Amino acid sequence: MDEMDRRILSVVQRDSSLSVADMAEKVGLSHTPFWRRLKRLEKEGVIKERVAILDSDKLGLTITVFANIKLRQHDEDTLEAFEREVRAFPEIVECFSMSGETDYVVRALVRSIDEYERLLKRKLLHLPGVIAINSHFALKRIKLTTQLPL
Repeated sequence: MDEMDRRILSVVQRDSSLSVADMAEKVGLSHTPFWRRLKRLEKEGVIKERVAILDSDKLGLTITVFANIKLRQHDEDTLEAFEREVRAFPEIVECFSMSGETDYVVRALVRSIDEYERLLKRKLLHLPGVIAINSHFALKRIKLTTQLPL
């Protein structure tokens, strides 16, 4: 990956809705070389997908919850079952396997505290192997970006 690839990635992650011609102009390439590089970056998996980023607040998803989850056991079957099931919950927008005292941290977006309580009682506590959940509610979003440091 060279400097031109990084410039292409920077433009794409800032606004992938631009036309190829506009993106090519921003990085200083003509259409065809830009297109070839873009397609190579997609084929190599550097660009996983191009999506629209929605405003969660405007959609009423104003509560951000971080839940630290501990599991009873750490065998392969339990871990795989937990991860498979957590992927199915649309309220959970991120899930990380962790080192330390917490096995997983999930970030959930919900409309209200009541909605989170229902998610907790009806779904999260029933995930495979869960022994404890410690939830934290975000007071204010300071920074949220999908742009990677290039």
